Amino acid sequence: MDTQVLERAKEHFAGLIEAQLERIERMKKDEGWVDYEKVKPIIIGVCWGDGIGPYICQQTQRILEFLLKPELESGKVVFKTIEGLTIENRAKHNKAIPDDVLEELKQCHVILKAPTTTPRKGDPWPNIESANVAMRKELDLFANVRPVKVPEQGIDWMFFRENTEGAYALGSNGINVTDDLAIDFTVTTAQGAERIIRLAFDYAKRTGINKVTVVTKANVVKTTDGRFLDMAREVAKDYPEVEWDDWYIDIMTAKLVDPKRRTQFRVMALPNLYGDILTDEAAEFQGGVGTAGSANIGKRYGMFEAIHGSAPRMVKEGRADYADPSSLIRAAAMMLNHIGFADRGKKLEMALDICGNFEQKLVVTGRSTGAKGSELADYLMETIQDPELEKRWQSYQPKTKAA
Repeated sequence: MDTQVLERAKEHFAGLIEAQLERIERMKKDEGWVDYEKVKPIIIGVCWGDGIGPYICQQTQRILEFLLKPELESGKVVFKTIEGLTIENRAKHNKAIPDDVLEELKQCHVILKAPTTTPRKGDPWPNIESANVAMRKELDLFANVRPVKVPEQGIDWMFFRENTEGAYALGSNGINVTDDLAIDFTVTTAQGAERIIRLAFDYAKRTGINKVTVVTKANVVKTTDGRFLDMAREVAKDYPEVEWDDWYIDIMTAKLVDPKRRTQFRVMALPNLYGDILTDEAAEFQGGVGTAGSANIGKRYGMFEAIHGSAPRMVKEGRADYADPSSLIRAAAMMLNHIGFADRGKKLEMALDICGNFEQKLVVTGRSTGAKGSELADYLMETIQDPELEKRWQSYQPKTKAA
């Protein structure tokens, strides 16, 4: 065996361990959650992204400015446009997030982020890390929170995906030991697992749902997934009123499509990779990834995004004006809830349900055969202004049979 090859691999792995031990020490310094009622101004950073990103982001910001007009006029809320997250600029600096852009992000409290391009092997761009993954790590956005609701099917799910560890945390730090051997890494810490699982249990208790499902592959991935599952057992002791169970990721993906079982799941806590897979599957029940929003939550920062990609082909074919902004708009509703404007967030969610699922007076197809994103935004704002909005929304809810 080539001893130099082995030493290089050892040195690489040692560097990864040192970085993770440093991260654990930072996590131990818990600064608590931001109280947005005491913050003035609340700075909302807006990242326009790549491809269709600027098109859907423009419509989303229009709606937010409409809903937050009093706060914008009083100075309680301000928008800050952050440029520099384009693939061209990131490639130029050979960084997932250039240093000056990261500093701008840190000046904000929450971030509305349009899709950004992540280079794949064979692309003309350098092999830089996903901007999403980098932002989650740099801002410690440890919780990816995604709701999925389909009332007519009895689906009401809330996913808490760990965001800063697992297979994605070190996804760009694998090593080609030789031409024949490539190794990637995954990581689980007690602190990282504890805080995402506790957030799920807190949510279940606070909402009265009182049911949590923990998803791993601990029977095979015994060390890291085993640590995650062990932490769930520990956290569960603090929530005796919350029922919990655990499922393996492979059978869980099957049970989500089982009409007899899927309605029994409510709140789910998952490591990073499994959470990504399961939430994309779940979004299909709601109309696809183009309709689902995503919140990335940390104690100091929050980032809210669409869960689909940047769709450069739509721009190339001249169809970007017809891109569906629904996913990013749903993320904006989650952001409103997070920063203390739940009344506005609820109105926006109801309007999205009415316009996108119930009435569908216009349909965005991604092509000129459908409506433009700007037309959907106008439809949403018109619907929000309806004084009978909630009654209108309730009229579409499935009727429950009397006992």
